[in-house]
Amino acid sequence: MGTELPLSEMLMHSTVRIHTKTHKKDGTEIGVGTGFFFNFTSDENTYVPVIITNKHVIEGTDEGFLVFTLKDEDGNRLSDQHHELKITNFEKRWMKHPQKEVDLCIMPIGPILNQAKEFGIEPFFISLEEFLIPSDDELKQLMAIEDIIMIGYPIGIWDDKNNLPIVRKGITATHPGIDYKGRDEFLIDAACFPGSSGSPVFLFNEGLYPLRNGDFIGGRRVKLLGILWGGPQHNASGEIEIIDIPTKQQTMLNTDIPTNLGYVIKSKTIFDFKDLLALATTKEQTTSDSLHPTRL
Repeated sequence: MGTELPLSEMLMHSTVRIHTKTHKKDGTEIGVGTGFFFNFTSDENTYVPVIITNKHVIEGTDEGFLVFTLKDEDGNRLSDQHHELKITNFEKRWMKHPQKEVDLCIMPIGPILNQAKEFGIEPFFISLEEFLIPSDDELKQLMAIEDIIMIGYPIGIWDDKNNLPIVRKGITATHPGIDYKGRDEFLIDAACFPGSSGSPVFLFNEGLYPLRNGDFIGGRRVKLLGILWGGPQHNASGEIEIIDIPTKQQTMLNTDIPTNLGYVIKSKTIFDFKDLLALATTKEQTTSDSLHPTRL
């Protein structure tokens, strides 16, 4: 890559806005969600690039639209130059997590990148790497209350001029090292709106931050803690409901009231896709930029 970016800007280039269309008899339904770029590795020089999002973002959709920022010959991003990619049979392009209750899916994008290159299109993005996923031991060493950021496209809002997402800040609402209600999930305290589905949730510190033993350490710390999928809301009668963060923007009377809590699938669940991808026989070399350990 050309000019090095600050860590926070690198994270902002790790997501992609997912715009979907579903054709129905009474019209076309529009949806918006969030995806992020990720590399599955099989050795030091071989990896498979994918986009990760929630199943409910792409289920039932006919067409999908992804906007890629372009880069110059030196690898520098061209912030005002973009290419919109239209993908037909959109839902069929995704590989869904085999467990029904796990709201995750991936789309391998190696063929897309190779085809784009043939047409002289060089996308700029930052892929997250496996080393950013904390181990169970690392999670247990975290504090119950940690600073997090969530990057995505709440209610479809984005900087369409520069093709950049929106960053929201919050805290962990349950300990990320403990399985909330026995599931590989935890809660965050952050505003979660339609369009945020599939947003990556990062542990993010710059400056001084506390350790579990009471010490403070200075520097930068970032880990991919998980992926937002839904949140609790209460309705006018006071009942609590657990819902997907919706992708559709609709004009309607709505008595559901958000609680500013979000359910996050732990990032280690991403590893469940490695066997499905069969990396040993599906090796693809690409030229995408990534978050390399030496840059953190």
